[in-house]
This record gives sequence, structure tokens and C-alpha cells, in this order.
Amino acid sequence: MRKPQIGVVLAGCGVYDGAEIHESVLTLLALEKAGAHALCFAPNVAQAHVVNHLSGQVAEGETRNVLVEAARIARGNITDLAKLDPAALDAIILPGGFGAAKNLCDFAFAGPDCTVNPDVARAVQGLHAAGKPVGAVCIAPVILARLLGEEKPRVTIGTDKGTASAIEKMGGCHIDCAVEGMVVDEDRRVVTTPAYMLANSISEAAAGIEKLVFEVVKMARAGVSTIA
Repeated sequence: MRKPQIGVVLAGCGVYDGAEIHESVLTLLALEKAGAHALCFAPNVAQAHVVNHLSGQVAEGETRNVLVEAARIARGNITDLAKLDPAALDAIILPGGFGAAKNLCDFAFAGPDCTVNPDVARAVQGLHAAGKPVGAVCIAPVILARLLGEEKPRVTIGTDKGTASAIEKMGGCHIDCAVEGMVVDEDRRVVTTPAYMLANSISEAAAGIEKLVFEVVKMARAGVSTIA
């Protein structure tokens, strides 16, 4: 049986304005350990803004490109999200970081009234419509709530009441979850975990991410065997 092909959508590079690096690397590592093949993607757009990660302040006047920055995590092996073919993938995972809420969508600025980047929406909805699993880490489940809200997907961002309320307003069903856990919506084939929404260490984040990845790969493998 061929290896499941799992898309990983990165939102840049760096927790405050891009993809959370620990979450992204842990996802890629867990995919390799699970026997899957990861393919990295990112939208070819400007970041919402650039944050100095030493000071935590917005770097006024600086601009960076999400795809170019995400290539740092992917070691250059990354594709413009606009070129993603949902039919070529068996599942998709969205790591977190503020970039997921700033660059993949604008939840960080608009809350439950947010809009999702068109390429992100096409990728997620395309795989979901084909019955393929979708995983989301940390804050990224807000994207699933926005895109799949009519189906009332069961998701988690941990225990933050404000974010949970926003998810509910978008149509999602939020389930409180501990950092090492995950929420699996088997009917909608959606898997989510809190990671750094709750984690105080990389090992805490790893526990839930590894569970999520192995669950997504298990679902994807079932689809691959059905096709084969």
C-alpha cells in the first residue's frame, strides 16, 4: 500500500505572525513516524504584519511573504497553496500559531465575523467534500468552524472560553479538551488538539499533536486502502 499523502498548510514562520514552529515541526515529525508522506503548502500572500519575536512588538514598515517564510520550516520543499490538488492528497493538517488566525484567515482581527483565505478554503473544503480527514492544531480549528460551520463540527482549542464562544457563533460545537488530548469528530472526519493554546512545554504540545497525527493518518490509510 502506498504511503498516505498528507498536506500540511503553514502560515508563515514564527508564533506571533506565522506558523508556530514547534507545532509545525512536531506535525512533520509525527507524520514521518506514522509512515505518511508530508507535503507542505502555504498561501503566496503578504503576512498581515511582521512581529519582532524578541520584543513581541509589530515591526512597523516591514513586510514578509507567507510562502517565503514558511519555506524556512519546510527547508525549501514547499508549494504555493494555490496549486494544491485535493484529489492528490489523502488528508490535510493545519498547525497553529497566530499566523493561522492572521494569514490563513483574519480571526485575530475579526473574531467570529472572520473570512478565510480563498486558497485555504478551497483546500480544506475540497478534501472535506471528498470525505478525507482534516486536522487542525491550536487556534487553527477556528478555520474549520468558519468553513464547516453548517455541519456543526465538533472541535477543540482547549478551554479558552472566549475562543470557544466564537467557534460556537460560527456554527462549530466546541468541546473542552486537555493539552494531551484530542477531539475526534468521526462523522465529519475532523480531528483537533489544543497544543500551545494550553501547552507550557514542547513535550506537552507533542503529546496531543502526535495523537492527532496518528488519528488523521489512520483515517487516511482507511481511505487509501478503500481506493486501492
